Amino acid sequence: MTLDLETRPRRWSESLRARADALHRPALAVEGSLRRMVGLTLEASGCQAPIGARCSIRSPLGQPVEAEVVGFGEDCLYLMPTGDTQGLRPGAAVIPEEGVYEALVGEDLLGRVIDAAGRPLDGKGPLRSTDRRPLTGRGTNPLDRAPIRQPLDVGVRSINALLTVGRGQRMGLFAGSGVGKSVLLGMMTRYTEADVVVVGLIGERGREVREFIEESLGEEGLRRAVVVAAPADAPPLMRLHGAMQATAVAEYFRDQGKQVLLLMDSLTRYAQAQREIGLAIGEPPTTKGYPPSVFARLPRLVERAGNGRDGEGSITAFYTVLAEGDNQQDPIADAARAILDGHLVLNRELADAGHYPAIDIEQSVSRAMINITEPDHRMLAQRFRQIYGRYRQNQDLINVGAYEAGSDPGIDEAIEQFPYLMRFLAQDLHDAEGLEASLSGLEDLLQ
Repeated sequence: MTLDLETRPRRWSESLRARADALHRPALAVEGSLRRMVGLTLEASGCQAPIGARCSIRSPLGQPVEAEVVGFGEDCLYLMPTGDTQGLRPGAAVIPEEGVYEALVGEDLLGRVIDAAGRPLDGKGPLRSTDRRPLTGRGTNPLDRAPIRQPLDVGVRSINALLTVGRGQRMGLFAGSGVGKSVLLGMMTRYTEADVVVVGLIGERGREVREFIEESLGEEGLRRAVVVAAPADAPPLMRLHGAMQATAVAEYFRDQGKQVLLLMDSLTRYAQAQREIGLAIGEPPTTKGYPPSVFARLPRLVERAGNGRDGEGSITAFYTVLAEGDNQQDPIADAARAILDGHLVLNRELADAGHYPAIDIEQSVSRAMINITEPDHRMLAQRFRQIYGRYRQNQDLINVGAYEAGSDPGIDEAIEQFPYLMRFLAQDLHDAEGLEASLSGLEDLLQ
């Protein structure tokens, strides 16, 4: 028998490649069956699929239900549905689908309102775009990111002058309920210098979606915006997907060289959705019932925002964080503070007194400000904080008349200047003030 010495190595190579492909290809069974449902978690047996895979559950009593693989055991898969589970029953067919969940992106999303799956909600007809991106995004080498060096005009005087934000910065907006969070978001949406605005309304009340679009964005603002809505009644998986869909859309426009403003309301609802999923599949609860996966997912989402490579676009992101009971030490607030580039804290006392925006200057900070402002600007901002802080520290003595004028020149100056400082911090929601005008006003106030 004669061996073909030239062909044999090629055959071995093809055989090895086929085996490698088989090892890396997800094993998908033709069909499994639904074993049981506990809460929102579905258990399927007889099929195999990787984490993140899509499955279709078909029952003769209702429409097919789509679900995602979120975990697995020795002999079963844990699935989380993306829609209504009405009509499901034991033994329903579970069919793994090819591929994983992807985000719909494209230029024709501008001016549209979509849900977490990329489906239009605004009644303006179907979307023409067929571009897709991984919902979880692509990893970025931190050394490839351009540094934050350029200030961003957000149209809010107190932020421009005292908490200057840079292009590509990620900021947290910490607030309790009813403190003016939505008002401040609306101001930044209308007045920020950005090519594209992407708004993610995650886990909020359904009525707020239309209110935000009509009152905060308006017809002019909507033309350059994309709104992704996953309200509170959406399944927890779709609330996660909504946040990731909004981030993927922002990444797409950043890669086109555009300056993007990403507003996500709220990061807390995103964490709570993951908490529901984690607890449902048996994760151990830790602080305030949040499982470890929540604190792993938060930086994974936030790190996708920021600058692209040198010469490319940027994503400047504002994430709202709900401080339950105005508690700034809430575990999600604490975790967000550690991974963001600064935070704006809204004060309930200021809001109750009718002072808007109710930004607490003493508790707020922009960590990129030192790299994007001139020394004279920083000195003025520091001087403002010193006078403001000195008055706040002695406010109780001043209010009850226990302080005698002339006892301390610094306190005397603070008492004289404080009304003007508060007037500088207040701003009507229909008025915008640019970066240069804000700095000029700060100079006139202190010099």
